[in-house]
Amino acid sequence: MTATQYLLATLLTPLASAALIAFFLRRKGVLASLVSVAAAAAIFAFTVLAIPAPGESVVASWDWLTFGHFNVSMGFLFDGTSATMLTMVAFVGFLIHVFSLGYMADDKARARFFGGLSIFMFSMIGIILADNLIMIFIFWELVGFSSYMLIGHYLDTEEAAAASKKAFIVNRIGDLGFLVGIVYAYWHFGTTNLSEMQGIVAANSELISATIAALLACGFIGKSAQFPLHVWLPDAMAGPTPVSALIHAATMVAAGVYFLIRIAFLFPESILCGIAVLGTCVAVYAGFCAYGQNDIKKILAYSTLSQLGYMAAAFGLGFPGVALFHLITHAFFKALLFLGAGSIIHGCHHEQDIFKMGGIFGKMKITSITFLLGVLALCGVYGFSGFYSKDAILIAAGLQGNVLFALLTLGAFLTAGYMGRLVWIVFFGKPKSEAAEHAHESGLTMLLPLILLAVLSVAGGYMSLWPEQLGQIIRDGKDALHHLEGYDAMHQTVLILGSAAALVGLVGSFFFYGAGATEDRLEKKAGPVYGFLKARLWFDEIYGYYVAKIQQRFANLLSVLDIFVIKGVFVRGTAGVVGLFGMCSKSLHVGNIHGYVYWFLLGLIFFWVVAIGLF
Repeated sequence: MTATQYLLATLLTPLASAALIAFFLRRKGVLASLVSVAAAAAIFAFTVLAIPAPGESVVASWDWLTFGHFNVSMGFLFDGTSATMLTMVAFVGFLIHVFSLGYMADDKARARFFGGLSIFMFSMIGIILADNLIMIFIFWELVGFSSYMLIGHYLDTEEAAAASKKAFIVNRIGDLGFLVGIVYAYWHFGTTNLSEMQGIVAANSELISATIAALLACGFIGKSAQFPLHVWLPDAMAGPTPVSALIHAATMVAAGVYFLIRIAFLFPESILCGIAVLGTCVAVYAGFCAYGQNDIKKILAYSTLSQLGYMAAAFGLGFPGVALFHLITHAFFKALLFLGAGSIIHGCHHEQDIFKMGGIFGKMKITSITFLLGVLALCGVYGFSGFYSKDAILIAAGLQGNVLFALLTLGAFLTAGYMGRLVWIVFFGKPKSEAAEHAHESGLTMLLPLILLAVLSVAGGYMSLWPEQLGQIIRDGKDALHHLEGYDAMHQTVLILGSAAALVGLVGSFFFYGAGATEDRLEKKAGPVYGFLKARLWFDEIYGYYVAKIQQRFANLLSVLDIFVIKGVFVRGTAGVVGLFGMCSKSLHVGNIHGYVYWFLLGLIFFWVVAIGLF
């Protein structure tokens, strides 16, 4: 088989799995789960077989729709960047599928769940392989549909139903700008093909448009949950925990960052600066918000928001390779943390409040150790994968601006603080509920993915261990960073400050919260501060007020105009006038010769009067 055929197999395998489950296995949960897991394993195998040689790429395209001179094609652009991303998605996705075998074993609707995972993998792979903006947008919307379906898996709970709708609607707001940007890009460049647009821009840099870049970045703002469209991500934790790991840690939210990296050649300096500032603000904002959460999954959700901010900052600072590096390492340790949280929730009989846990380390040794390794990687402790990628972002910020560097360093300190809070409360002390008292270790299908992800969370930052075909854009980005003036001095500064931030955050959280705390001491000692953090700047309340008091009233006004003016006057009114005219005309045709003579004489008199008036 050729590389193109392997890529086709990679794309179509999860679609075939989803179709098989939907049509034949909806009531056979065990078989459906095995089919989906087998498909995920095949995806990873096909991906590895399709990886091109260093410096080479696989390009293929097929005409899909033709309207005159306008042609829509479906094609692949599989180079080092997409190979790196696809390998991560395929491997992490496979591990999450395996974990789901144990986590969803008692779920009556697991066939629907695994079918949703397969359709999501199909959608995500389509985004990664796409060679043009239109194809990216099609699969982009399929990812949105997949997330809607998976977040709302627990159909009988109001929380899941509301969260799935919220995620879908908020993402559509960003996608509207994305769609307008695609139309503008086609009008501006005459094509939506990524390679062709890059060639046009390389030949004439004056064709770079800030408007196109800003519109396309709207898709990133929605999908990667940046200001002001970040509100959907924490609520999306209402879905099953493997969904949180797959969609909202390793792949879906990272799709926005990957998309930016794919179209980096379209961005002028002004838009890059805006993205850097936006990402930095999100990184700090989400770090503060995490202190106001007691749900273990929502704490991790705000951590994801914060790390996405770091990726955006790296891209905005002009280092897309560094952004991709943090995207990859984050996928490893954040998937580990979410799956570890899922193992804890499963062992504690679906308890998610950290203040109702405690003593987990003594009851779930493997889950606890792997989770702690993920925490150290997230906090950027020296030697772990997060250290190498996050410190590269801090170095880039330090070399280009003191304000962004200070804020991102503050974000690192906040990360260590709220993760330390979670660790000391959940894993140490005494059990604080019946669920925690009877907590038990998970089975092999759940522990094996945790162990493998823990290994990657430790070793994933060592680029020397990566295959030569993968990560070239990351190596180039790091090399560009190394060659900047002042790199060595800034590297030493970041090494000291980054390590201090992690150490002070973890140790400080221990002294403030204590091991196995039964209540939130921040809430007790500084209630207004805790209330402010829990309110999250009242974004949800502001949006709720806008929807109920402004948007809904405007919609009611439009409804009245539609019913009474458009339908009443223009549609039914016009029809009524025509009908009345017809009735009047009909009355003239009485079928009586005498009547026709009278009307004839009246007509003559009318025209005689008119003629006299004119002359």
